Amino acid sequence: MDWVIWLIWIVKGFFLAMFLLVGFAYLTWYERRALARIQVRVGPNRAGPFGLLQPIADAVKLIFKEELTPAKAYKIVFFLAPIITMVPSIIIAAVIPWGPQEPQVKLFGYTISLYVADINVGVLYLMSIASIAVYGIVLAGWSSNSKYAMLGGLRSTAQMISYEITLGLAFVTVILLAGSMRMLDIVEAQRSWWFVVIQPVGAAVFLIAVLAEVNRAPFDMPEAEQELTAGYHAEYSGMKFALFFMAEYQKMIVVSAIAATVFFGGYLGPFVHRWPLLGPIYMLIKIIILLFGMIWVRATWPRVRYDRLMAFGWKVMLPLALAIVFITGFGILLAQELGDPIYLTVIPAASIVAGVIAVIMVNRALTRKRILSYEPR
Repeated sequence: MDWVIWLIWIVKGFFLAMFLLVGFAYLTWYERRALARIQVRVGPNRAGPFGLLQPIADAVKLIFKEELTPAKAYKIVFFLAPIITMVPSIIIAAVIPWGPQEPQVKLFGYTISLYVADINVGVLYLMSIASIAVYGIVLAGWSSNSKYAMLGGLRSTAQMISYEITLGLAFVTVILLAGSMRMLDIVEAQRSWWFVVIQPVGAAVFLIAVLAEVNRAPFDMPEAEQELTAGYHAEYSGMKFALFFMAEYQKMIVVSAIAATVFFGGYLGPFVHRWPLLGPIYMLIKIIILLFGMIWVRATWPRVRYDRLMAFGWKVMLPLALAIVFITGFGILLAQELGDPIYLTVIPAASIVAGVIAVIMVNRALTRKRILSYEPR
């Protein structure tokens, strides 16, 4: 029977990888159609009905596009960097649960769990794998032997390290609320209330940090084409460039799945504990909604200047995340000591106050800079 267990793991891993690969392709279509609708345009509509074959056409174009390698590039690292960037975007999804542990799904006489791996330190696994992706980006910039690509790689490294601290603290609030680092326990702890209700500002901090982590607008400074001629992947073309492109969109799907799991109830929904196959459907709906939020932000927010991006990460997001952790711990301790869960309402109330104070401080700082930079004619 051991070979059956191995076969089930391989099949589940294969389907998860295929979901991310196909999802990456059609996320590009989804983004282009959504951006077109927001900006009152048409979007892709020529290749197939509603442009549904456009991702396939783009894939064929990139496959047959000529690949160029700079003569003075560090060729082995130049070749490996896209792989180092793309692989973590797939394997990080291994611990995301897509359905409840009980009741289990029966298929062909075998019990199938709706997740690839169930480990007690799932959150630690997520943070560890997420931190690997930055190596591929900085190595891509360094191995290109180009000053523009190197600057893009350094920018990305500084940005991702800065916002990873905030992201880790946002995970800490989830661990405190769930009392576990296991992803299934985190989802089941949200059966009464989603964590976004208990800690709304913590969810906002998490989503903002995630945008910076995946280099999405308005935090896409590592790819600021006006200054760095496309940033760290300036010297890449063909399938090597496609791997960077693939990694970004796969990370969008994965971080949306993580956000849905830790703050929006994951697979929980009506009747899911009676029919567990509803779990993946609820997860997919939540992922699509969160992805639309990322696309909406890209369509409406201008790019942040790099110095302000770093200042926002260190002077606003980090102190706010620390305050959120303190408030969450204080609220949980208060409810435990007084023996009444009603005191958990201190957490959302105090966190909203902290968020409002942070917004006021940002507004005051921007107003002061605008006044100081004003020169009367």
